[in-house]
Amino acid sequence: MAANVSSHYHVDLLVKEKRNLEEYENGDRHRQINNVISSPSSVLPPENGNGGIGLKLDINGGKGVTSNGGLSVSVPATPSLPPVISGWYADVSSLSPGEARFYEVEKVLFHGKSKYQELLVFQSKKHGKVAILDGSLQLTERDEFAYQEMLTHLPLCSIPHPKKVLLVGGGDGGILREISRHNSVEQIDICEIDEMIIDAYKKFFPDIAVGYKDPRVQVYIDNGIAFLKKIPEGTYDAIILDAFVEMGKHAVELADNDVLRSIAKALRPGGVVAIPSNNPWSIDSSMEAIILKCQNIFGGSVNYAWTTVPSYNNGTMGFLLCSTKGPKVDFKNPINPLNPNHFGVAEGPSKFYNSEIHAAAFCLPSFAKIATGSEVA
Repeated sequence: MAANVSSHYHVDLLVKEKRNLEEYENGDRHRQINNVISSPSSVLPPENGNGGIGLKLDINGGKGVTSNGGLSVSVPATPSLPPVISGWYADVSSLSPGEARFYEVEKVLFHGKSKYQELLVFQSKKHGKVAILDGSLQLTERDEFAYQEMLTHLPLCSIPHPKKVLLVGGGDGGILREISRHNSVEQIDICEIDEMIIDAYKKFFPDIAVGYKDPRVQVYIDNGIAFLKKIPEGTYDAIILDAFVEMGKHAVELADNDVLRSIAKALRPGGVVAIPSNNPWSIDSSMEAIILKCQNIFGGSVNYAWTTVPSYNNGTMGFLLCSTKGPKVDFKNPINPLNPNHFGVAEGPSKFYNSEIHAAAFCLPSFAKIATGSEVA
């Protein structure tokens, strides 16, 4: 899922996130990819006598603790680097330092580098095929639909009869698949900078990349920021921005004020944009300032929503939904429900999204209400 550098982590609109990203990128974020691909194509974890994996936690001046014997792994004191366990991939998020999520690798299917980014695809034991982009988990076959469906249908089901939709990033094709469910849509444009991403997903994730089979789809291989700035005023009913903080500096650039103004200009009056945001467990008081900023730029409604995606950081994902000046958009109450008999190019009905889930996505825990400036009942 790419715009300049593809990924599935959060666009944060603050300068401090850019500083954090630079610190993260200066570290060894490719360490896990290099560890996995240096193993044979079939990577299985070694077993000890008890069938488990023993870890040596070297976090206190070389004084480690060994459990169960077996594999001995040295864990450095640096919290940003996960332990290297043969046969496992450790997903580490810059938003949650000090913790990692592990995936057992059965086989490495693809490893490629373009001039923009590095992609790793492996078959996991529990989550199906997994895509890792520049050291960050993008999606797993087990739960990708939760993210794709919510990012797509929260905006498109909030306005009547959308006809022209732009996707910036989303090179995997999953959001295209979901847009295809809307039979009112006449034009689906996608701007993706990296053809390697498109080709890899078509080969290894055909059920996701099926979105490219919709005849309404027009693909533009271009820089997302440059493309947005060239769009004539009022062109689109909806724009979906699939870009995240862990994509690196380009994601932060996509959240630049000038770029957001380009998005607002490209939308018709009452048009909508959906942007991935920090999950509820990662937001703080700065989110209120971000919402106010978007209200000033877009001039219409701005709402924060969230959903569950087990593979992502803290198992959740946030979204910012904004509308431009014009007909009022009430994101919390869908007015354009999915047609249960129209699947587009998808193989069946939606697996996660429905009108009840749509409304529930805007129900926030009290701490998130405070962070977003909402009233706490």
